[in-house]
Amino acid sequence: METRAAVIKEESGPFEIETLELDNPKEGEVLVRNVGAGICHTDISVRDQFKPIPLPAVLGHEGSGVVEAVGPGVTQVEPGDNVVMSFDYCETCKNCRRGAIAYCEGFYDYNFGGVRVSDGTSPLSLDGEEVSGMFFGQSSFAEYSIANERNVVPVSEDAPLELLGPLGCGIQTGAGGVMNVCEPEAGSSIVVFGSGSVGLSAVMAANAVGCTDIVAVDLLETRLEKAKDLGATHTIDASSSEDVEAAVTDHLGGGADYTLETSAQPSVLRTAVDSTRKKGFCGIIGAPRLGTEVSLDVNTMMRGRVVEGILMGGGVPNEFIPTLVELHRQGRFPFDEIITHYQFEEIDRAVHDHEQGDTIKPVIRMSEP
Repeated sequence: METRAAVIKEESGPFEIETLELDNPKEGEVLVRNVGAGICHTDISVRDQFKPIPLPAVLGHEGSGVVEAVGPGVTQVEPGDNVVMSFDYCETCKNCRRGAIAYCEGFYDYNFGGVRVSDGTSPLSLDGEEVSGMFFGQSSFAEYSIANERNVVPVSEDAPLELLGPLGCGIQTGAGGVMNVCEPEAGSSIVVFGSGSVGLSAVMAANAVGCTDIVAVDLLETRLEKAKDLGATHTIDASSSEDVEAAVTDHLGGGADYTLETSAQPSVLRTAVDSTRKKGFCGIIGAPRLGTEVSLDVNTMMRGRVVEGILMGGGVPNEFIPTLVELHRQGRFPFDEIITHYQFEEIDRAVHDHEQGDTIKPVIRMSEP
């Protein structure tokens, strides 16, 4: 069949909407008609080849839509099901067998390889030439996507499908960093560095689980105001001359129980680590260019502080995404407040607005639910 898709043809180039050929679903695969797709920092990093995949390519890894067809062997979904697409994984490595699928040993191949791991082919082509697809097992900057049964998550028929794409990555990552990895006790303190979509999702999650001190740190006053709206009890403007570490430790009486770094800046990560109290925990979520290093004070670390990298919220999407949908239905996780919709043809404007900080979480509308 044919599908319109936004294609990146060169490093840092525009998203060009082309009509591509799309395979029928193979063994274990699912054809999804996309309703919405979120734009994430990772899409931009790959566009700019900070995390390279072969070009031309169709990106997009926060898709939501409706199953149109299934390939042989698919049993978990059927045509007509509403789904959110998340990351792909192998199921067979040691980490996958333990349930830590976000840390799949083949994560890069399954999500950044541009082809099916099973046979080395892409489901997408243009004028007979393959185009890199299967980005995070979906390449959802397209009207239709081929995904794998294992990385589509069924959601209820009455869920707001046009909002749900970002649950597949950014929102799941921030919320999961709190709920699945930090697991803060009610009454504990947390500082979130960066108030983009990931950081604000962490703020909402911290509020939902009962943290009583929720501090948001950012450079933009508009983001800090939004953080207050979503549950932050205190904010710190990092653009001022104020010493952020000192401000945190002073406000919290010695440091935070938990900190999360979402900005992908090594200097901010150092501050996030140093802002924890003894025996505190710092989670690394922000992903900088490959090869980026950070310097930490060994004696600070020896006082019982823990630093842990967090991928994709550290959970299992088939379990965690429905939880977030239900929390949203109850009004306890209002992630719709950070979403701005754009039409498919406006994808470059949406990316520009995201890069400029004008839009927190842009979502591209592909079709009606």
